[in-house]
Amino acid sequence: MSNRSIGLGDDIYDYLLKVSLRESPVLAALRQRTAEHPAAAMQIAPEQGQFMALLVKLIGARRCLEVGVFTGYSSLAVAAALPADGRVVACDVSEEYTAVAREFWERAGVADRIDLRLAPANDTLDELLADGQAGTFDFAFIDADKSHYQAYYERSLELLRTGGLIAVDNTLWSGSLIEPPADDADAQALATFNARLLEDPRVDLSLLPLGDGLTLARKRA
Repeated sequence: MSNRSIGLGDDIYDYLLKVSLRESPVLAALRQRTAEHPAAAMQIAPEQGQFMALLVKLIGARRCLEVGVFTGYSSLAVAAALPADGRVVACDVSEEYTAVAREFWERAGVADRIDLRLAPANDTLDELLADGQAGTFDFAFIDADKSHYQAYYERSLELLRTGGLIAVDNTLWSGSLIEPPADDADAQALATFNARLLEDPRVDLSLLPLGDGLTLARKRA
């Protein structure tokens, strides 16, 4: 995992942030708080959060999904980019992690745009599908347990409208997917997921070396 874009030297990375990062004070404070957490590497890079916010604006998103919240940086970045009536359905299982998220969503004034569902994500996604919400979402971000990526992807794709966009995190996995170790279940799952996505005719595809690898899949008609 990486909470900055991989493959960049410190000087170039510092310059990238200096000339392009427009991080709100609340996002910066959340990133600083999370940096003290033992699992801080789970947080996305700030340049990735800004990029996803731009994508949400570019596609005119109003309804978004998030699978894996952690301390809420990505959901805050996306929610802040939505119009006032926009909504994020955020899926996680940790009350501890998301308590931090709730605090900063409130501070940023976007708590009313985020519907946090504390339950296994597949259960929440299945509930949305059962409720007739297939084809009603514009954007989805997947950043949770790697063994379930394919299941999250399939459900998210069904929930997305034509032209909707799925962003999938950690798809370079610190470079270990070139030859995924046999004893690394996450690496094995990600390698399988990447291979399947390459052959998926339902989407347009791009994998960017942003953060720890960010795959974009646009739902075709």
